[in-house]
Parts: sequence; C-alpha cells; structure tokens
Amino acid sequence: MTELIAPAPQSQFLTVLSRDAAEAAFWKALAPAPLGVEDVALDALVGRVLASDIAATVDAPPFDRATVDGFAVRAADLFDSSAANPVHLRLNPEVIACGSAPSLQVAPGTATAIATGGPIPRGADAVVMIEHTDPEGNGIAVARAVAPGAHIGFAGSDIACGQTLLRKGMVISAREIAMLAAVGLDRAPVWRKPRVAVLSTGDELVQPGQPLRPAGIYDSNGPVIAAAVAEAGCEALRLGAIADDAEALRCAIRAAHSAHDAVILSGGTSKGAGDLTTTLIAELGAPGIVAHGVALKPGKPLCLAVCEGKPVVVLPGFPTSAMFTFHELVAPALRVLAGLPPKGAARVAATVPQRLTSELGRTEFAMVALTKGPVGLVAHPVAKGSGAVTAFAQADGFVTVPALAESLAPGNPAEVTLFGATITPPRLAIIGSHCIGLDAVMGCLADQGISARILATGSQGGLSALRRRDCDIAPIHLMQADSGVYNRPFLLDGMRLIQGWRRMQGLVYRPGDARFEGRDPAGALAALLADPDALMVGRNQGSGTRVLLDRLLNGARPAGYWNQPASHNAVAAAVAQGRADWGMAIQPVAETQGLGFLPVAEEHYDFAVWQDPRDPDAVAAFEAALIQSAAALRACGFSVG
Repeated sequence: MTELIAPAPQSQFLTVLSRDAAEAAFWKALAPAPLGVEDVALDALVGRVLASDIAATVDAPPFDRATVDGFAVRAADLFDSSAANPVHLRLNPEVIACGSAPSLQVAPGTATAIATGGPIPRGADAVVMIEHTDPEGNGIAVARAVAPGAHIGFAGSDIACGQTLLRKGMVISAREIAMLAAVGLDRAPVWRKPRVAVLSTGDELVQPGQPLRPAGIYDSNGPVIAAAVAEAGCEALRLGAIADDAEALRCAIRAAHSAHDAVILSGGTSKGAGDLTTTLIAELGAPGIVAHGVALKPGKPLCLAVCEGKPVVVLPGFPTSAMFTFHELVAPALRVLAGLPPKGAARVAATVPQRLTSELGRTEFAMVALTKGPVGLVAHPVAKGSGAVTAFAQADGFVTVPALAESLAPGNPAEVTLFGATITPPRLAIIGSHCIGLDAVMGCLADQGISARILATGSQGGLSALRRRDCDIAPIHLMQADSGVYNRPFLLDGMRLIQGWRRMQGLVYRPGDARFEGRDPAGALAALLADPDALMVGRNQGSGTRVLLDRLLNGARPAGYWNQPASHNAVAAAVAQGRADWGMAIQPVAETQGLGFLPVAEEHYDFAVWQDPRDPDAVAAFEAALIQSAAALRACGFSVG
C-alpha cells in the first residue's frame, strides 16, 4: 500500500525572508567554490572553464610569413616604382609555399615567388601582391611601391613565447581552442562540471511524449530546469518525476544527494497535503533548510537548503515561478561551483575612440574590447590581421560598419554585439606597451579578485588612451632623446608615474658570431657596419627600442634597418632563424631564444596614471601587486626597486 506523508504543521512561511536575506543565508551556508580540476582534450573543451593560466611555449607565428600570394622583395628596390615607371625584378629560381623553407636569399634587384603563409626568405622585408605585378622576361614588373613590412606577419606578432595566452576563469569557445592549438597544446586544465540532479515531484506529473491521463499535467519543469542548469555551466541529470509516495520520494532524494554535487527539485514547497518534499530534506544533513519562504512575486514558496556541503533546492511548482527563482537565487551559486563569471547582456552601447574604416560596399565587423570610459563603455579595436587568433580572445564582441559607410567616426556611440551572453568590464584597463613581466603582476591582481585587461598598443597609444581617460594605466618606456630621461617628460599635468622595473636592452646575435664575441657594443657595431653582408632587424617607429637603437646608430642605416617588426620576440626570432644577423631586444627574450646578448642600456618600464583615477582602490591594488610580484619579476631577469 502506498504510504502518503501526512501534512506537516503549518509552520511554513511564518518567517518569510527578504530576497537579500535569503541569498545571504544560502551563500553563507554553501560558501560556493569550484569543485576540482580535470584535464580535458581539445575536442571536449568548448564551454568549459579554465582552472589555471595557460602560457605559450612557442611564438605564433613561429617565423615571419607572407599574408598574401605574391613575391618576397626588398622594399628599397621599389621606392621609385609607379604605374608610369614600373620596376623590373629578376625572379629567383624557387617558389616558397607553406611548409617549405626558403633556400635562396633575396638579393637586390630580385624577387622570390611566395604563397600565403610561406616563410619570408633572408634579405626580403616586404611582399608585393601578385595582382600588382606583371610577368616580364625573366622576372616581374612591379608598378607600385611597398613599405617595409608590407604583407608580412612577423614572428611572435600574434603570440609571444612565454606570454600568458589564456587566463584562469575564461570560458573556452572555438576562439580559445584555436589559440591552444596554435601553440601545440592538445588539452587544458578546467574546473570539473558540477553534476546536478533534477527531480520533479507530484502524482499529477506525466512525462512529455506519454499520453496525458485525466487530472495529469506534463512535467515541463524538469526539462526547462535541466536546460537552465546546463546554461549555468553544470551537467544536468534528469531523474524524472517522483510520485507523492513517502518511501519512493525518500529513496530518490537520498540517492540523488549521495551521487551528485547538487539537487534541484520542483514542487513540494507549499502547504498542501501532497507537497511535503521539504520534510525529507531535513534528513539529508546539516545545516539543512536555511530559507523557506522568500519575499518574491512570483516565487514565495522557494526552499533553499545546504546539506553536508551540497546545495539542495526546491523550486516552486509553477514554471514561471520556478524559472524566476532559479535564475535569481540559484543559478549564481551554480555558476560559481562551475567556475563561471557573472552573466551579462548580449548587446551593449559603447563609444569607439578611434575611426573604424571600411571598404565601401561591404559590411565589415571590427572586433573590440570593452573598458570603462568617462561616460560609459569604450570599444577598443583589437584587430591584429587576418592570421591572428589572439584578437578573438581579447575581444568582447564586434562593431558592425554598414556597407554604405566608409567609416565609423571616433567619439560616436556604437552597438557592440557580444561574443557571449556575458560582459563584465574590467576594473582596470591597462593600455600601452606590453612586457612579459606584466603577467606576474596580473596574477597578483587576479588573486585579489581585481579584474584587469591589457591591450598592447605601444607606449604612445597608451598615453593617448590615458589622455582620453579610456584606460586607467598606460605602461610606457619612452626616452626623451635630448636628455635621455625616461617617461617623466611625457606626462601631462595631473598625471603621475608609478615606478615599474628596468629591462636591459642590448644587441642580440647568434652565439659564435665573430663580429660580437669578445667585443663591447661599440666594437661589435663597428664590425657590423664595416661588413656589407651583415643584416640587421630593426624596430617599429614610436617604440622605446627604436629610439634607443637610433641613438646607437647615430644616423647609420645598415642593411635590414627598415625591417621593423613590433615586438622583441619578432626581433629575436629573426636572428635565431638566420633571417637577420643582429638586432636589439630585451635580455629575457634573448635568453629564451638562446641568443648571445651585449648589454647596451637599462630602460625604464613604468606606468602612467592620473592623480585622480577613476577607481583609486583598483590602482592602489595594482601598486601593491607590483610589490608582491617583485620576486617573480627578478626571476624573469628584470631589475626591481
């Protein structure tokens, strides 16, 4: 005979808690935190949450490569080229394809055919597109000039060896999968998904797909709650509907509690003869029910419990009430158990700080990263070129430039379509020059719960963003040419400088090079300038390294000077791979590549901020993180203090 549970005394709802009080009691009893770590293969990572930072072990791309089909050339050969006066270049007898290493140097007056993705040969510093050339005799005729670096993706320009590629807490999507694969990783550590049992209770329930009996209703709560649990980053296990039978209900609830990380039931929370689920929850362990009756409309019958460290929730029976209370009070705790961030909107309004140009007649999508500005969100473009994958990880969404518009003007509002359903602008926006030492500081900030975003735009770009108050901190390493003073001369009134660290800049070369071994920088430079075969790799205009390099060269423009990648890693890769013989980079990067290093000057890498920052506590936390990460910075080869 079926045993029905007798109605409990009508003590329910005598103490109805406010929404905030119920939430506080639930979170205090549960103290939610991620449940553990597991390594998961690439093909099963989508939707999972990273449990630790991931650092790149290689550069991406690992070598300078062509971004178009065309010809590898020396830009200097084409300075005077035009449609009226095309320049003839003799073709070298090889074609460079993806995966094939070049064997011939591009000498003056020559060119080498190259496919998109092909490695740039020694001597070449640009690629001319095939459609801008015509066959001519034993070579090609080029009817337009190209700038050094044109159509080249430099080594390490997308991902630098040693940089933090992905950060703990990120939700992995196809974009992050691409980044992991790009550096050769086939798995990643993620938080274990909480296993959540979903039960419905009530004699009246019929499962979808079954005939509806008299007085019965379909169990709509079970499927919709399971779907919502999955959206909260958990693994939902539907255990069906349990009738109002005392022993069957007791066994089902105990089994669910024993085998899962959380239990969610619907129905059985009101003062009815058959709605007695809450009576059985007290048997599952301490502290038990922490809230039963919450001042919500709809959703008053909600029951929240924590039993032996596991959440046990009984949602109201009506679907609208069940889903409202789930999203309002239950989903946030489940998301924390799953290691997920807070949830946000799908579209937001933001101001674009710089002009976004577009090709007329084509709808264009510009990926942007969001920060807080003086009057709202600011959408910073993060494009790195068609071959880059890190732009996806840095971006929160995209701005659309309509087909009939040539651009979006700076300072105008734009709608940002988010890549995910969540967006939480960081407390600290750090825009300017990037250094691998920042990774140690960011780790300390993350441990304090301070969210931060780094956008690498160069020192000048960072100062511009700081002037507009589009960022909180601008990392810079700019030297005033006349005085040799770093960074301070470039501050505006109202700004101050946070002292960072010093990085040793020097000449990098392959070990064993007689032009360097046993010489000081001046002697090595003299030997290099006297050798017509010595090929250097330069740096981009506006960088602190370029300023220092120009002072060292004192007006000289040796071969390779106009080959100007935008990172220390690209310089080191060019030398290590034999595409250049020397360049200037910081010592930690040279050591990573196994290169020789001749110290030239210690450069100051500091942080410009406003004296009245938008978030003083976050800036103070950054300064504290600098102190806390001193040992890690010294271990990386930087001078601190």
